[in-house]
Amino acid sequence: MATFNDRYGSDVLSTDWRKPKNGRSVEKTAELGLVVEEVQSDFCGEIVKVERDLGTLILEDRRQKRRTFPLGPGFLLDGVPVILVAPTKAGPAAPTRTASGSIAVKNAPARVARASRIFVEGRHDAELVEKVWGADLRIEGVVVEYLDGVDDLSEHLRDFGPGPERKVGVLVDHLVPGSKESRIAQSVAKSPVGRHVLIVGHPFVDIWQAVKPERLGKDAWPTVPRNLEWKKGVCQAFGWPHRDQADIARAWKHILGKVNSFADLEPALLGRVEELIDFVTA
Repeated sequence: MATFNDRYGSDVLSTDWRKPKNGRSVEKTAELGLVVEEVQSDFCGEIVKVERDLGTLILEDRRQKRRTFPLGPGFLLDGVPVILVAPTKAGPAAPTRTASGSIAVKNAPARVARASRIFVEGRHDAELVEKVWGADLRIEGVVVEYLDGVDDLSEHLRDFGPGPERKVGVLVDHLVPGSKESRIAQSVAKSPVGRHVLIVGHPFVDIWQAVKPERLGKDAWPTVPRNLEWKKGVCQAFGWPHRDQADIARAWKHILGKVNSFADLEPALLGRVEELIDFVTA
C-alpha cells in the first residue's frame, strides 16, 4: 500500500490557530514606574503619569522625552500584549472641614431652600461652585442655578421677580470694563430690581481658568487665538483629546477632579462667590 507524508498534521483545527504569536492581551494596571512599549509608534518608556479622567497615560523614554497615549489595548509589557487600565481610587477620609474651609458639620440636614438664588453662567460654573461651597450652601438653604450664558439675564430676572426676600446673586465670567458682560450688569443695576440683585464677576475667559494651573501640572493657562474655540484650544495646547464635545466634557471632569478645596482656586473667584453667599443670606 502506498504511503504519503501528511505535512499538515492530523487536525489543523485541534489547536488555537487564531491565537496571536505573542499571546492574547491581558489587563494590567497602569502603575507608575512600569516600562511598556506602545505598539503602533514603537515608543518605549516608563509610565510617569496616569490621567484617569482623560483616559490617558504619559510615557517617558530614556532620553526624557514624553508622549501621551490613551489607556487601553496596544501596549507590550516584556513582549506580552497588555490592556492598560487606570489604578483604582482609594476612598477619601472623612473631612473635618468643608472644601470652602468652613468647619464640617457631621450629618447636618440641608436647610429648606430660601427664596433667594445664585445664578451662574453655565453648567461648569455650577459644578465648581457646588464642589467647593456645596456643603455651606445646603446648610444655608441656597440654590444655585445656571443660565446658559448671561445674554438673557434680564428675562430670567423678570421671570424670577427679585425682591427684598427674593434676592439674586449672579456670577459672571469675564466681567471686565467694556465687555458685553459689564454692559449687561450695568443695565440690570439701573433697572427697578437692581437693588435686589448683585452681579459680580471674575476676569477669566472661562471658569476653567479659576483653577490654579499648577494643580494640573501646568505653569500657566495657554493663550488661545480668537479664531479657535477657547476650550478646544486649551485641550489642544495641553495635549489633551479635543475632537468633540465628549472630549471637552472629559477635560472638564479632569480639571474638576483636581479641585479639592478653596486652596485650588484663584483668589479672584473665591472673594466673589463668598460675596454672593453673604448677599443672598443677609
